[in-house]
Amino acid sequence: MQAREATYIHILTAIGKRYHAAGEGSRLKRILTETQALFMGFFFEDYFPMLGWLDRLTGMRARLERNFSELNGLYQEVIDEHKDPIWRREANRTDDAIDALLNIQRSGANVTDEHIKGVLMNIFIAGSDTSSASVEWTMAELMRHPSVMKKAQEEVRSIVGKKGKVEESDLDRLYYLKCVMKEVFRVHPPVPLLLQRETIQQCRVDGYDIPAKTRLLVNTVAIGRDASVWERPEEFDPERFVGSAIDIRGHDFELIPFGAGRRICPGMGVGILVVELALANLLYSFDWELPEGTTKEDIDMSEAPGITVHRKSHLRLVAKRV
Repeated sequence: MQAREATYIHILTAIGKRYHAAGEGSRLKRILTETQALFMGFFFEDYFPMLGWLDRLTGMRARLERNFSELNGLYQEVIDEHKDPIWRREANRTDDAIDALLNIQRSGANVTDEHIKGVLMNIFIAGSDTSSASVEWTMAELMRHPSVMKKAQEEVRSIVGKKGKVEESDLDRLYYLKCVMKEVFRVHPPVPLLLQRETIQQCRVDGYDIPAKTRLLVNTVAIGRDASVWERPEEFDPERFVGSAIDIRGHDFELIPFGAGRRICPGMGVGILVVELALANLLYSFDWELPEGTTKEDIDMSEAPGITVHRKSHLRLVAKRV
């Protein structure tokens, strides 16, 4: 199982098109991987505006412009396809998010192709990558903690029964799975640093004077592993959430993987749903083992750099159909 590849296999709900691992999928993967790298790359202009010319010497400016051109071309292809009546008829498809935006555009509203490209940026970069990372971290932790894996599988299979698959309507009853997900978001938040905030006016927080126009970074990793809030913060233990009212939807500030307040992640509801549904079906349909010759101690939990934190190495598991 390589959950990172799931990011590039399909982004169907939003754009009505599958991207398989080969062909277009490999192109998409290459472009988005480079985008992630540039997000984390060092640009002199970000810190020393007068030295922005150095970014051209280092080659970072050229990489940025090339990546922008490739992304812009990819987004334009998606938009043009949705405008093409022949493609729509041959694909025999229903409307998706891009169609909804194009309908608004046709109605005369001030929605341009550039606006739609901005939505596509969120779908490709923010929406899919974080979900695949969360699935992969969860499976890694479950393989390292067999008792948790067993308990989660028993819950899913007892509730779903012989239906053959887990459906959205089943998720509200999967209480322990939700505890597992809370613990994963605590230990492995998909976005370790939330998007920057800027103070509107001077304020005082916990004895510190914060000037207006100060840029703030919210460290969700530090919050989730704060020893003054959590017992044994470095241990993976979903049992800590059994009977707890703490949730991940921005109301409890000791656990805010999606942020909080008016700037909370707009895709939180869909993201949680997608991850829970994917995991529930993986646990329901398969028993999971490590490749022959490896043990749970061999699972590398190192993190790769990026705005979304993936595992440094692929998680390789053997699935056995139940």
